[in-house]
Amino acid sequence: MRCVVFGVTGYIGGRLVPELIQAGHEVRVVARTPAKLAEVPWLEQVEVVRGDVTDGDQVRCAVADQEVVYYLVHSLARRDFADVDRAGAQLVARAAKSAGVRRIVYLGGIVPPHAELSRHLASRAEVGEILRASGVPTVELRAAVIIGSGSASFEMLRYLSERLPAMVTPRWVHNRIQPIAVRDVLYYLVHAAELPAEVNRAFDVGGPDVLTYLTMMREYAVVAGLNHRVVLPVPVLTPWLSAQWVNLVTPVPRALAVPLIESLVHEVVRTEHDIAAYIPDPPEGLTPYRCAVELALTRIRNADVPTRWSDASTEGAPSDPLPTDPDWSGGSLYEDVRQHHTWADPDTVWAVIESIGGENGWYSFPLAWSLRGWIDRITGGVGLRRGRKHPQRLRSGESLDWWRVEHIDRPHLLRLRAEMRLPGLAWLELGVEPAPHGGSRYHQRAIFQPHGLAGHLYWKAISPFHSAVFGGMVRNITSTAERTVADRTSP
Repeated sequence: MRCVVFGVTGYIGGRLVPELIQAGHEVRVVARTPAKLAEVPWLEQVEVVRGDVTDGDQVRCAVADQEVVYYLVHSLARRDFADVDRAGAQLVARAAKSAGVRRIVYLGGIVPPHAELSRHLASRAEVGEILRASGVPTVELRAAVIIGSGSASFEMLRYLSERLPAMVTPRWVHNRIQPIAVRDVLYYLVHAAELPAEVNRAFDVGGPDVLTYLTMMREYAVVAGLNHRVVLPVPVLTPWLSAQWVNLVTPVPRALAVPLIESLVHEVVRTEHDIAAYIPDPPEGLTPYRCAVELALTRIRNADVPTRWSDASTEGAPSDPLPTDPDWSGGSLYEDVRQHHTWADPDTVWAVIESIGGENGWYSFPLAWSLRGWIDRITGGVGLRRGRKHPQRLRSGESLDWWRVEHIDRPHLLRLRAEMRLPGLAWLELGVEPAPHGGSRYHQRAIFQPHGLAGHLYWKAISPFHSAVFGGMVRNITSTAERTVADRTSP
């Protein structure tokens, strides 16, 4: 079918597009700023049009000649999100009817029965009503918390669980929630395009588990390998105050945290599973909560290293990060990035890089490296005692002091994974490339993914020493290469 997707730079929209392409549909995507899509992997397979859902002319051009409209727009970051979403839904509804669109598919939120809805849930329910009243057959899929790296709800859960080993929580953490994995949401969205024309209604969708928010945090901690989280419930702490706390201890913006937490005041559990009469459950079944968390944790937003962390995820899976994901999503990742131009040739610089460690040392602050090695040995780690097998050559997979050679692309890049005792995961990348006007550009990157609050505190504690350790490494590696060239060319 010919499908047009509104909200393509959002979390769900960016992941839905490759699923539609794989299903054989022709896809047009609508973005206010098409430049945001410059690095998405599926860009060459879709038609991109500039459009804003509040601009009638742009909306009419976007839906022209299309059979299915996917409406995935939510303006939570704005104070007037309800007004903006209402206006956008009305324009899209009218344009879809005029263009002869056969189906509208919309993703909303589960509406608790007999409850005074939060502004967030009320707005989503209103948009669904507008689209269903358009005269175009509409499927509204209603979901609670979507579990996937990059989802605002999941990121809030992730940061709270990882950064707070003990927390004071309001009563709403005991409310029941039926989370759903992002891959199951996408499964329903893709198949909703093919429902019979007479289907014009809302469907609740959810995973197989019903949990409290407190249980979700504790289960997250188990999957992430964190210590048991101590929770002290209190009878007060309003959603607004909770949002201020979330804003303080997580990078999730307050403009998002407030409506999300207001929605958690309700129990969001599906009241029916009628969707199964039209779209059977996935062949492997709906994804359990723990499995969904495991999939979400296999990737974080930095592009290179995390693809090697786990075999549980495949390239292009919904748990993969996208360039369009917000900067605060994907979990914490700390980096120390440095580069330096040297007149030494790339081959000479590479020879210094590949000879690092063992008897050759680490070209930086020997006392600090030795002290860190002894501390690691005392605490049961490998320390610096393993050395290296060959003085000049390294092989992928072999040990190098307290590191493991994870990847070597000779003569360009060496990536080492730390095997010392750390509250997190760490890598060190050393690389070289020819400089445009002669010589070489040496680049170095230390990467750390913290594990719980201890990981964050560890990085903060050692950060003051990075200039001496990593800065010294840059200077000494390049100067060693330059001396080598000078010795080689001197009479």
